[in-house]
Amino acid sequence: MFEIRVICDRADVDRIAHTLADTFETGPARQYPTRDGKRVRLYFTADHQPATPESE
Repeated sequence: MFEIRVICDRADVDRIAHTLADTFETGPARQYPTRDGKRVRLYFTADHQPATPESE
């Protein structure tokens, strides 16, 4: 298990969350504003997707 941090515009939060969920097994994103207040920091707890016959 590992943690992913992404700094992005608020408008990109949903797209990034969906993309990471498609690639990894993720928990819900924790969101915090950046120091300048113009963007958001996202923290995801993630793990690799389980192996499937298609991925081998």
